[in-house]
Amino acid sequence: MTSLGNPAVRLLAARSLRSHRKAWAAVFAAVAVTTALLGALALAAGSAGLGHARVERYAAAAVVVAGDQEVRWTTKPWGGEPTTETAGLTERVRVPGAAVDVVRAVPGVRAAVPDHTFAVREQGADGPQDRRVYTGRSWEAARLAPYRLVEGREPRTADEVVTGGGAGGGAGAGARAGVAAGVRVGDVVAGRKVVGLAEGPAALYVTAAEARKLAGHAGAADAVGVLARPGVPVDTLHARVRAALDRAGLKDTASGRPLRALTGDGRGGAEHLAAPPARMELLRLLAAVSGTLVLVAVLVLASLVAQALQQRAAERELLLSVGATPRQIRAAAGREVTRVAGLAALLGAVAAVPVFLGLWSALRGRTGVVPEGLELPVPPWLFAAVLVAAGVVLGITRLVALSATRKPGRPGKGSVRKVVGMVLLVLGAGSAGAAGVQGGGAAAAAAGAATVTLVAGCAVLGPWIAGAAMKVLDRPFRRLGGAPGRLTAAGAGAHSRRLGAALVPVVLVTSFALVQLSAGTTMERAADAQARAATTADLSLSGTTAERVRKLPGVDTATDVLRSTVVLARTEAGTPRLDRLPVLGVDAAGLAGTLDPGVVAGDLAGLARPGTVAVGAAMADSLDVKPGSTVELRLGDGVRKRLRVVAVYERSLALGEFLLPKAELAPHMSDPYPARVLAATEGGSSAAPVTPEQVTLPGAELNGIVSAAIVSAIGGLTLLSVLSTLTLIGAGRRGEHRLLGQVGASAGQLRRMLGLEAGFLTVTGLIVGAVVGALPLTAFAWALTGGLPYLPPEQAALIAGAVVVTVVAGVFLPSRRQRA
Repeated sequence: MTSLGNPAVRLLAARSLRSHRKAWAAVFAAVAVTTALLGALALAAGSAGLGHARVERYAAAAVVVAGDQEVRWTTKPWGGEPTTETAGLTERVRVPGAAVDVVRAVPGVRAAVPDHTFAVREQGADGPQDRRVYTGRSWEAARLAPYRLVEGREPRTADEVVTGGGAGGGAGAGARAGVAAGVRVGDVVAGRKVVGLAEGPAALYVTAAEARKLAGHAGAADAVGVLARPGVPVDTLHARVRAALDRAGLKDTASGRPLRALTGDGRGGAEHLAAPPARMELLRLLAAVSGTLVLVAVLVLASLVAQALQQRAAERELLLSVGATPRQIRAAAGREVTRVAGLAALLGAVAAVPVFLGLWSALRGRTGVVPEGLELPVPPWLFAAVLVAAGVVLGITRLVALSATRKPGRPGKGSVRKVVGMVLLVLGAGSAGAAGVQGGGAAAAAAGAATVTLVAGCAVLGPWIAGAAMKVLDRPFRRLGGAPGRLTAAGAGAHSRRLGAALVPVVLVTSFALVQLSAGTTMERAADAQARAATTADLSLSGTTAERVRKLPGVDTATDVLRSTVVLARTEAGTPRLDRLPVLGVDAAGLAGTLDPGVVAGDLAGLARPGTVAVGAAMADSLDVKPGSTVELRLGDGVRKRLRVVAVYERSLALGEFLLPKAELAPHMSDPYPARVLAATEGGSSAAPVTPEQVTLPGAELNGIVSAAIVSAIGGLTLLSVLSTLTLIGAGRRGEHRLLGQVGASAGQLRRMLGLEAGFLTVTGLIVGAVVGALPLTAFAWALTGGLPYLPPEQAALIAGAVVVTVVAGVFLPSRRQRA
C-alpha cells in the first residue's frame, strides 16, 4: 500500500486534483511564469555562451596571428587550491614585425599579410568639432577578406586612397551597393585623392608604407593574416604556424606573452576587441540574474504549495483516520503537484521562446548596446534549453511539495522554526555588514545575498511577525473599527500562520523592488553629483586636441581627456579577482579650472611625472595605499606597471578609480586620440553648459537593459505570487465567511473586515519589506557613496501603488466570486 504506483495513491491524487482545481490554479500560474523566465534566461545564456566576435576583415585568412587579448592572474585563495582568473583587454595587443617572416616561411602558407589599422580624421567645414573618423588600413590587407576593387585602381602613392563601402558620407547618384555611397573616383576624402572604390565596410585604404607610418607602431602590426595554399587543411596549417611561433619564441609587443594563432570564429576576436569581454560580462550578468530568479522562485512556490496543501488539513486528517498511511498521502500530493506543475512547466517552456526573442530583439535594436561585432547565435537545437529549465522548475516544485507534506498531521515544532528564522536574520544582517566594508561588485553581491537571506528569515518567521504586528494594531482595530475591526483582530489572532503566509510575498515584492531600483538610482545620483562638481571647465570640445585648443583666442588652459581601461588584480574576502576598470588620462598642467577630482591627500601636479597615478579614496582604502605608495596595474594592452600614488581624490564615482598622465596611458591605447578636450577661458563663461565628465563602466548600458528587463519580469512574478497567495487564502475562507453571515454579520461588515485585513497586510508588508531592503541598501550605499540610499518618489509611489492594488485585488476577488 506504500508504493508510489499504488492504485490508491493514483485514486487519491486524481480525486483531490479534481476537487481542488482552483487551489492549484495559483501554483500553475507561478510555475508557468517562472519557467518562462528561467527558460528565456537559459536561451540567453546559451546564445551568449555560443557568442563570438564576427569575422569580417579576416574572412579569407585560414589563420590569424594576433596578440593575447586576455590577462591572467594565478593565486591561491584562503584555504584553497591555486586558481587562475582571466580578464579581457580592450586595447590592441600587437604582433612583432618579425612574425611576418616566420609565418611566411611555414610550409603551406601562400601569403602572410600584416594588418596595420589606424584612425583617419577628416575635419569638416564647421570647425574643430566637426570631424569624421574613418578606419584606415593598407590595401595589401584588403585581400584578407577579400575586398575587391569594383572601380579604379589600388593606391600607389601616399596621397592616394581606395574607399570602402560607406566611407564617403551620404548617398548620391551613381552610388553602388557595397561601395562608398556618394564618392567617385577622383574625389578627395580626408585630404587624399580617391583612386578606387572597393567592396566591404566603410574604410580608407592606403599603401602599405603609408599604413605603417600612420599606425605609428614601428616594427609591429595589429595582426598577421595567413592565406593557405590550395589543398592545405586549416588544422594542418594552424599546427605548423603554432609550432613555428613557438620555435621562434616570439612574444607580443606589450606584455611579452606568447602570440596566438586563431582559426574559425576565434579570428573575430582580433578584429572586434570589445566583443569577447562584453560576452563574458553578459554571461556573468545572466548567471547572477538566474540565481536570483531561482531563489525567488523557491520562496514563491514554497509559499503557494504550502498554502494549497494546508487548506486540506481536515481532509488529510480524515484520510489518516480511515486507514491511509502518511506515505500514501505524501505520494498523492506529489502526484498532484507533478501533474499541475508538469503541464504549467510545458506551457512556460513554450512562452519562454517569445520572451527570449523579445529580449534579444530589444538588445539588437538599440544602437551601441551590443558591442560592434558581437555575434549572438541562436541555433535551432538551442531551444531544447527551455526543456531543461522546465525540468529545473518542476524539480523545485516537487522539493517544496515534499517539504510541505513532511509528517502530515503533525504541526512543526515552533521552537525549531524560530531558531531557523533567527539564524537566517543574523546571517542576513552579517551579509549587510559585509556590504558596508567592501566595495564595487563585492558590495553589490553582499547586499543582494543579505536581501534574499533576510526575506527567507521573514518567510520562516512569518506567523510571529504577523502576530507581533497584530498585537500593535489589536487595540486600535477593536476600538476604532467597530464590529469589523473586532472580527479582523479575532481572525488574525486565531490564524497567525495564515496571516504570515499572506504577509511573506508582500515583504518579498517590496524588498526586492526596493533593492533593485534603489541600488541603481543611488549610484547614478551620487555619480551625477560628483560629475557636476568635478567638471569646472567652460568649454568642452571633441575632434581636436588640447594643444590646438590652447592656441584659440581667450582660452586660458585645456586638458586632453583620454578614455581607456585598466585591469586590477586583488583579493576580496580571500577571493582572487581581476577587475577591468575605466580610467581617464589627463594633462596635469591643464587640470586647474577644467577638472576638479576633489583631492583629499597629495597633489595632482605629480601627474606631470611619468610612472604616477592618482587613486580614488574608496579604492585607496581598499588597497591600503596613500601618496607615496605604489599600485600595480595592467594597462589596456596588458602591460604591467607599478605606479607611484601622488594623490587621493574623492570623486571616483564620476571619474573612475584611477587618473593617469596622458603620456602614460596613450602608448597603450589602440587610438590615443582624446575623447574630448576640457578648456577654461579667461572670462570664465561658456555659451553652452558643459556636459559633466563621467566614466562609464564596461558594458554598463548592456547590463542596464538586461537587468531592467529581467528585474521587471521577476517583479511581475512576485506580484503574481502576492495575488495568487491572497486569492488562495480567500478561497479557503469561504466557509468562514458563510458562517459569519449566518450568525448575523452583514455584507457591509464583511467588506469592511476585508478592507481592514488588506490595509493591515499592505502597511505591515511595506514596513517590513522596507526594513528588510533598507538594511543591506544602507550598507551598500554607505560603502560606495558615503551617503544614504536614494529612491525617486515616483518609483517609491509605484512600488507602494502596485502592492496596494495587488493586495486589494487578492483580498476582495474571492469574496466577490463567493457572492456571485
